Amino acid sequence: MKFLKNYNIDVIKLKEGKHEFTFPVDREFFEHFEAAEFLHGGKLQATIHLNKLTSLMEATFEIQGEVTLTCDRSLEEFDFPLYTDEKIIYKYGLEEAEITEDVFMITRDTPSINVAQLIYEFILLAIPAKKIHPDFVEEMDEEDFEGEGELVYISDEKFEEESTEEDDSSNEADESTDPRWEILKKLKKKD
Repeated sequence: MKFLKNYNIDVIKLKEGKHEFTFPVDREFFEHFEAAEFLHGGKLQATIHLNKLTSLMEATFEIQGEVTLTCDRSLEEFDFPLYTDEKIIYKYGLEEAEITEDVFMITRDTPSINVAQLIYEFILLAIPAKKIHPDFVEEMDEEDFEGEGELVYISDEKFEEESTEEDDSSNEADESTDPRWEILKKLKKKD
C-alpha cells in the first residue's frame, strides 16, 4: 500500500486551473499489480494534465514508453512501443462513486486521488490482443486475417425480425403456388 501512495495527487491543495503531474511506470509498478504472466516490465512515463474547475476536474492521462511483452507465436520477449491518452472526469458530489468508466464522483473534501489503477488499466487497454514479435510480423498467416471484417454477432431482435419476415413471405409464396391450399381455403370458407 505504501507503494501506491507514490501515485497520489493531492487535489484538495490545488487551486483552480491547469496542473501537470508525472509518474514513472517501471518493473516495480507492474510487479505490484501482478501482471508478470503477460507483461514483463517496461519503462514508461505517465503524465497527467489536470484542469481543476469549480464543479469538476478534467484529467488527461498521457502514457508513453515501452513495455516488454511475450510473442504469441515464438514466445520470445520483445519491447513494444506504447502510447495512449485517455480522459477522466472527476465531478464533485455528496459521496465517492464511479458513475461510468470515465466519470468519477468525489466529495469536495477528498484530500487526494490515486491514479495507479487507472494508469495500469490504460496500459492494458493499449496492449494489442495479438502480440507478435516485430521479426514475425511479415510472416503472419492468412488465417490470422480470416476473421477480420466479419460480423461476430448479431442482435437477437434483428434476427427475430428477419426470421419472421422470411416466414411470412415464404407462407404467402407457398399459399399462392400450391393448389392444395386453394382447396383448404375453400373448405375453410364453407364453415
